[in-house]
Amino acid sequence: MLVAGEAVMLRGGEKDRYGRLVAQVFRSGAPERWIQAELVAAGNARVAAEIGDRACAAELLRRERAARSAGLGLWSDPSQAALAADDPAAVAAARGRFAIVEGKVLSVRESGGTIYVNFGRRWSEDFTVTIAKRNERTFTAAGLEPKSLAGRRIRVRGWIEERGGPWVDAARPEQIELMERN
Repeated sequence: MLVAGEAVMLRGGEKDRYGRLVAQVFRSGAPERWIQAELVAAGNARVAAEIGDRACAAELLRRERAARSAGLGLWSDPSQAALAADDPAAVAAARGRFAIVEGKVLSVRESGGTIYVNFGRRWSEDFTVTIAKRNERTFTAAGLEPKSLAGRRIRVRGWIEERGGPWVDAARPEQIELMERN
């Protein structure tokens, strides 16, 4: 066990969608240890959809990619692999769960206050990622201009919901990775 019987510190902290406190855990003492980073690097955890700090998210995602590439921990189990965006039935089967979905973006459209990142031609059947128009600047500042995603392979993480077809609401740029960068 990483911290059994040891003092820990919580840093950051905000409420998640269920009202639970989400924070980074560090083992106290010398040397200080970042517990989430160790869990992710060993393949024993996936990076969450909501990470409050971009630098923290980047480091955790880097460690997750390394663990995935090495087939460590949960990444050695085929059932834990990223879902294919071009298989909307498989994505829909994960409704209500946190998942990672990979695929090539077919188009990006805007309607009202929402940006739709489409992986198929039929929103009522195919996988879609939604981004609130009010968050567009945050994505652009992070190097992820939503309109530039068309034709690119991306990896998105979040809670699978269903409105017509399966979808993920991306509230933060850390939820979307450009696969070409990996």
